[in-house]
Amino acid sequence: MAILEHTLGILLHPDSEWKAIRNERHSFAQVFLSHVPILALIPCVSMFYGVTQVGWSIGDGSAVKLTTESALWLCVLTYVAMLAGVLVLGEFINWMSKTYGVSDDADRRHYEGTALAVYITTPVFLAGIVGLYPDPVIYSVVHILAGAYAVYLVYEGIPILMNIDKDRAFMYASSVVTVGLVMLVMVRVGSVILWSMGVGPVYAD
Repeated sequence: MAILEHTLGILLHPDSEWKAIRNERHSFAQVFLSHVPILALIPCVSMFYGVTQVGWSIGDGSAVKLTTESALWLCVLTYVAMLAGVLVLGEFINWMSKTYGVSDDADRRHYEGTALAVYITTPVFLAGIVGLYPDPVIYSVVHILAGAYAVYLVYEGIPILMNIDKDRAFMYASSVVTVGLVMLVMVRVGSVILWSMGVGPVYAD
């Protein structure tokens, strides 16, 4: 129930939800394992169904689909990459916390950094449901909106979750967004490298 509560709360009333998240007494492992492995399944399972059963098309062309084996392999890689991405982002947030004057103890900062990474990525994970119908335009628009809301959550959440003033919080949040964008670019570059090595999509006849 806690998963559903925070997942909906961070979308509907983020201010009060960030305060509730700050007041919880969990470890960084608890907040990560209770959310990310489950939420990350949404885009992976949706996309697997969409690219193997529905397909996508450009213009008036026929629907393009991937083979089951190819889609499964790519979805597994995507799932692992998302788990690693959230974990690494949380570690970066924790690492930067003392620089921006977060005064909580080390364990508390670790929880807060991981919690921030977990909940700001929630809109992106939920947006993955559009993978059931992988139209390129719809997919892009929905994920741009989800990404924009994730950025909003960073700026809204850091002063509350980290309990710091707004000036430092703004600089901290800007650093977090920058790290997130760099990680996104690295994932894209990594995907190109993997594709060049033969680990890429295989289209169904």
